[in-house]
Amino acid sequence: MTALDVNHIKQLLPHRYPFLLLDKVVDCEPGVSLRAVKNVTANEPFFPGHFPTQPIMPGVLIVEAMAQASAVLGLLSQDKEAERQHKLYYLVGVDKARFRKTVRPGDQLLVDVKLAGVRRNIWRFSCSAEVADMTVADAELLTTIAEPDV
Repeated sequence: MTALDVNHIKQLLPHRYPFLLLDKVVDCEPGVSLRAVKNVTANEPFFPGHFPTQPIMPGVLIVEAMAQASAVLGLLSQDKEAERQHKLYYLVGVDKARFRKTVRPGDQLLVDVKLAGVRRNIWRFSCSAEVADMTVADAELLTTIAEPDV
């Protein structure tokens, strides 16, 4: 599987604007890795408050973009499409998070996710984000998959 546009991402994730933080998936090998893009524009709803004179993307939203990319990889790694219908990936842990550079309006954030392992119902992902070939953040994320509480 190669690329997914935002409409396909919206079929997999429950997130919507302004909290959908992936614009497209540019590469995916289910069960192995995924690369996604977030185009950071001056119109992002968080920039007026973070910070008005020096806008930067909050680190927690970079982690959220990594978590969303992890969820897409996890869902696409399910054997059958029926197994991924109506499932939610919940973020249950963030380990070794580091923020190395700031992300600003006009940047293109590339999120790389690798499936590091699955134990019981806990999925571990190794994640990094870069802008212009420079790592801006990395972390290990733990997720679990569950039925929604509807």
